[in-house]
Amino acid sequence: MIRDTALWLSLPVPALLLASDDTIADINPAAEVFLNLASRSLIGAPVWDKVMIDAPLEAAFDRARKNHAPLFVNDVDVGSGMRAPMLCNIQFAPLQDTKGAMLMMISPREIASRMVQNQASGSAAKSAIGMAEMLAHEIKNPLAGITGAAQLLSMNLTAEDQELTDLIVGESRRIVQLLEQVEQFGNLRPPKLQPINLHDVLDRARKSAAVGFAAHMRFVEDYDPSLPIAYVDPDQLLQVFLNLIKNAAEAADEKGIIRLHSYYDPSLRVRKPDGSRARLPLQVEIIDDGPGIPPEIAADIFEPFVSGRENGTGLGLALVSKLISDMGGWISLDTVPGKTVFRVSLPLAETTQED
Repeated sequence: MIRDTALWLSLPVPALLLASDDTIADINPAAEVFLNLASRSLIGAPVWDKVMIDAPLEAAFDRARKNHAPLFVNDVDVGSGMRAPMLCNIQFAPLQDTKGAMLMMISPREIASRMVQNQASGSAAKSAIGMAEMLAHEIKNPLAGITGAAQLLSMNLTAEDQELTDLIVGESRRIVQLLEQVEQFGNLRPPKLQPINLHDVLDRARKSAAVGFAAHMRFVEDYDPSLPIAYVDPDQLLQVFLNLIKNAAEAADEKGIIRLHSYYDPSLRVRKPDGSRARLPLQVEIIDDGPGIPPEIAADIFEPFVSGRENGTGLGLALVSKLISDMGGWISLDTVPGKTVFRVSLPLAETTQED
């Protein structure tokens, strides 16, 4: 059996042995970790029921098996019922001296292209943020005068005219709140990294949200109790989780569910600005059952001033992305109607995070 060989156990990429009837005959340890499923629940099961691939592969796979030829599939989302999809390349190869057996190898792609793009535009973005921060500071002063003048005028007006002054005061305060968000977004204070338990921060965020803006939601905690210690800024991470939970609460129905899920994924690596690679194995997902984010803005949802809500500022998720990036982490989005997943990937509390 393949499982008894050192080569099979040592393969660094997830690999599955598929029998002639498309059931899983064997699976290596890397595949168990990648799919977040134990071998006992996989062996003997139809591969297409356990490995979710966002591409119509069955026909091409059958041809490759019939012709005893390899099959290469690039840039497809691969997941399972126990883990969210990840962009991968897949290789299928016929196994020699067998009747229809195929070897399937999954290669998770490094999340680098978008990070490089973000880094290339970093200087321009910081300049724009700095200008917005300066304007926000200058605009708040005259707004305070306008608000005060409107309140004084309202003291001697009829009820009908007071509605107009109340409108001025209300809109002025809304603009001030927006400006304060801009100022907050422009805060470039570096994070104070330290070893922390992610579940402690998640619980603080959940408890705060449950008695406030998310009081109408039901929370489901799905934590990995063995999750190692992270190396992050606890205050900034709390702000990240609060923003993501608030986003989920505003997107879901009156009696929606927010699921907080943590797990360990050793396969995730990102490329740092100096060209080295960093491991981000600690995963936290904020999952809601709302209508999802419109496809036309999903790709840009972490950019400033992009919002899926009416009257939204588009700064909350941009701030989240900035804080996570500054801590050396990564945030991603998977969204379909009925399920939206914001996934935060974070580094371990280790002396080094490089390969």
